[in-house]
Amino acid sequence: MYWNQKIECMPTGELKKLQYEGLKQLVERLYSFNTFYHDKMKAANVRPNDITSLSDISKLPFMNKSDLRDNYPTKMFTSPRKDVVRYHVSSGTTGKPTLVGYTQNDIDFWTESLARALTSIGIGDGDAIQVSYGYGLFTGGLGLHYGAEKVGATVLPASTGNTERQLELMIDLEITAIACTPSYLVHMGDVAKKMGISMQKDTKLRKAVLGAEPWSDNMRSHIEKELGIKAYDIYGTSEISGPMFTECKEKKGIHVWGDIAIMEIIDPDTEESLGPGQEGELVMTVLKKEAMPMIRYRIKDLTMIMDSECGCGRTSPRIRRITGRSDDMLIIRGINVFPSQVEHTLMQIPEVCGQYMIVVDREGALDYMTVQVELRPEAFSDKVDDMLKLKRRISNELKKYLNVAVEAELMAPGSLPRFEGKAKRVVDRRKL
Repeated sequence: MYWNQKIECMPTGELKKLQYEGLKQLVERLYSFNTFYHDKMKAANVRPNDITSLSDISKLPFMNKSDLRDNYPTKMFTSPRKDVVRYHVSSGTTGKPTLVGYTQNDIDFWTESLARALTSIGIGDGDAIQVSYGYGLFTGGLGLHYGAEKVGATVLPASTGNTERQLELMIDLEITAIACTPSYLVHMGDVAKKMGISMQKDTKLRKAVLGAEPWSDNMRSHIEKELGIKAYDIYGTSEISGPMFTECKEKKGIHVWGDIAIMEIIDPDTEESLGPGQEGELVMTVLKKEAMPMIRYRIKDLTMIMDSECGCGRTSPRIRRITGRSDDMLIIRGINVFPSQVEHTLMQIPEVCGQYMIVVDREGALDYMTVQVELRPEAFSDKVDDMLKLKRRISNELKKYLNVAVEAELMAPGSLPRFEGKAKRVVDRRKL
């Protein structure tokens, strides 16, 4: 099923023409009416007349998160305050936060994007979806809420927390889909077991829309096997509006609607453009934003543009699921390490559950990395020899995959902290 088949299945040539027209209009508007963009383009020696093809987007300057913070709160807005109907604020912990404004048209295209996305995974009229993302300053809850209502689903705005009550409501209201972080869904499954609830037998839950933090294919397999559901990745950032794009039922990349956004992949070091199938940093231009447009925004997420057609029939460009970020990378003795790599390795070890914590310390001039690994109840033992063997095996697996020495620390079931929002997986004591 399609929500807007004309757009979703538009021939590639027509879609690129539509993108160029949108880009041209956006550049002309911002150059003429926005001081920030005018000055930025002028400094890069580019004018609207220089954009004569879609490939000319590479002539435009990049935007970074620092630009948003430096122009806080509303210096980058292009709509008058009377036309701004909503604000969302990022959860940044240092410096000024990131403020994003929305006109009603911005809300409408965000909702339209999610209507297409949810339809592509089979959520619609007749479904009841539990939205367990945070509501409020965070964009996740309200974004999914509006999109789900648009496609005719019944919405339970659960937000985060009070997990036992959420499980009770899931059963009582016959919830068929849930939207939350993958780590919270794993936590919910753990709580259900303690309550004597079988997610497979006692609930109607069949689909999950998971995002807001990187998660591996192994984590997906774990969730689907343990809970008996289909798990789909959703993607977006607060800067570009919020969660907007998902995988379809094929689960072969995240569809990014070409009439809404233009994607590029660049080498994070050289800033050179990369082609389909080459991994790099995602850069996005949002064509339809009014209140706070974004041109060539460096998101920092690492992915690639897929170079094959999708079996669902949609022609929109797709990106591979996010593997990490260029700016949350840990460097351990000269080796680049991403938390997603750690998760990928751990989820292949049967004795390990989905909870872990990465701790980085420095002694003298050397860095040391410890991964605290929570074991499944049946794997935890009071036999010292068995635990030592398991610890060595986990350490060796991590070293083999990460190419750096890692100390595994075995943790008792339920001993690591649970997070109802984004999971905090890294404690870097080198910065303390």
